[in-house]
Amino acid sequence: MADEPDSPNGQPEHRSWLERIGAVLSGEPTTRGDVVEFLRDAGADGLIGTDTLRMMEGAIAISDLTVDDVMVPRAQITMLQIDQPMTEALAIVLESGHSRFPVHGEDKDEILGILLAKDLLRVVVEHSDQTIRDLLRPAFLIPESKRLDVLLREFRMSRNHMGIVIDEYGGVAGLLTIEDVLEQIVGDIDDEHDDANDEVAHIRAGADGQFVVDALTPISDFNERFDADFDEDEYDTIGGLVTAAIGHLPEAGEELAMGRFVFRVANADARRVHAFHVGVRAE
Repeated sequence: MADEPDSPNGQPEHRSWLERIGAVLSGEPTTRGDVVEFLRDAGADGLIGTDTLRMMEGAIAISDLTVDDVMVPRAQITMLQIDQPMTEALAIVLESGHSRFPVHGEDKDEILGILLAKDLLRVVVEHSDQTIRDLLRPAFLIPESKRLDVLLREFRMSRNHMGIVIDEYGGVAGLLTIEDVLEQIVGDIDDEHDDANDEVAHIRAGADGQFVVDALTPISDFNERFDADFDEDEYDTIGGLVTAAIGHLPEAGEELAMGRFVFRVANADARRVHAFHVGVRAE
């Protein structure tokens, strides 16, 4: 029989593995880092697949993440107004491709409930005289500071699929779905409304030397692409950053200079900015 390969400490490699497995199963104290290192060793030795390893690491990592780390920021939420005509609401639902919509009162901090697209479509098909108010379901409110692992458990127990994120002052800070949480474990989950080339298409070079930048482009991606240093702590996306700097929801054609960049709104509607034309000035 061929000699077994030795581990760095001179013991046969399989004995080292058995000892480590035994330590884990025996309940001996260990750090989270030790567990991750153990899993990576198992992946390197082919005992678990790459995708499985990624999911296991993601499941461990979400206990270090909070709602604030992964939520969709307020500026990027598609909302409906409580008194909005059904035809207008239907147009928004069809355009967005979402299945659940926060419904607000006089302002966007007054969340009255959640409208399901299927409920709205049923009313339209049946020619019912019901209004959005008649179709509202209770909103699930969650604080920014809640840990993702705790939230995932609450999503499962309550059978909610979406939560409205509330800041310390009681205002709406963002939105989070169970899919957003699961993506932290299994990676991006694309559906029929997602463009397979979305990641590539976030920033595209134009023929005129400018760039077309999707408003949902993460600030970190923009900074990396253009060697910029925009703050990534307060806002997650370029759309949120520029909208806040302008001070109102901008219309198509509005411009803003920030450092060596000139942002001109290329596409926007009554709810959010969709894309910018970005010019880069020489330093």
